Amino acid sequence: MGMIIAKIVRNVSFKEVIHMAIDKDMLIGDLIQVDDSIAPILMRAGMHCLGCPASQGESLEEACMVHGIDCDTLVSQINEILSSKA
Repeated sequence: MGMIIAKIVRNVSFKEVIHMAIDKDMLIGDLIQVDDSIAPILMRAGMHCLGCPASQGESLEEACMVHGIDCDTLVSQINEILSSKA
């Protein structure tokens, strides 16, 4: 997994993502905060309950099992999109 570095500049904090790679053990709640494009990808895959409090504590692998989605394929798709933005 990549590193997330928080910087504070003039009392404003922001995150700089350095080669962030998604894996199937990441929690949905953390995953959707990595990049704005991830939630729509998950929604298109059939995960329509991203806002549900219970889903926030599920790993991507658990969510994929519940929804009958191939987790490795989804992880690859997300990482491909993230790497194209770098």
